[in-house]
Amino acid sequence: MRPSGRDLNEMRAVSIETGFTKHAEGSCLIKMGDTHVLCTATIEDRVPPFIKGSGLGWVTAEYGMLPRATNTRMRREAASGKQGGRTVEIQRLIGRALRAGVDRVALGERQITVDCDVIQADGGTRCASITGGWIALRLAVNKLMKTGDVISDPLLDPVAAVSCGIYAGQPVLDLDYPEDSEAGVDGNFIMTGSGKLIEVQMSAEGSVFSRAQMDQLMDLAEKGVGELAAAQKAATA
Repeated sequence: MRPSGRDLNEMRAVSIETGFTKHAEGSCLIKMGDTHVLCTATIEDRVPPFIKGSGLGWVTAEYGMLPRATNTRMRREAASGKQGGRTVEIQRLIGRALRAGVDRVALGERQITVDCDVIQADGGTRCASITGGWIALRLAVNKLMKTGDVISDPLLDPVAAVSCGIYAGQPVLDLDYPEDSEAGVDGNFIMTGSGKLIEVQMSAEGSVFSRAQMDQLMDLAEKGVGELAAAQKAATA
């Protein structure tokens, strides 16, 4: 029934290549089906002015899509002189999602910026960015711990995200673009590896949904995030 032929509760194939770039303190290329995102983490010995002197660290994110990440060429946002609303919303989401899994006291007064650049998009780019962004963050923090700059591990719990929705009347896990564009209900579920919720974005896209359907989507999300957390652990072991 699904365009891809997957089972209703089946994720797309996930692959993670760490150390993908030479210079970043942490990096990975994450592939969730045909959605490919390059995630890098940069450590800086500074923090935003609003927390300077507090002893707290900060994790933030930036997000962007390459012009031919999609079927037709998109104009670079730099060419228009400003970021679009969707870009700003997604990078804020990534930043606050990652911060939910960080002990900012243990991190110390430094900032880690996670850059998520979509090379190829086929649905779920924000979810892939959060999942891959955590891996880049984990690798960067590992370097801080190895050098002794951070004594106790500031990463409390892995953070991952997956999309779920109602397609052709059925709850499905990990929507690709053909499903995302036709789904009656679409949602993004951001959770910790231990199953705690960080954020849920749910909206009706042409049809309403019941509490029972919401519970079905939650069950699918728990399954998907559990698989992603296991992939994160294997990639950073």
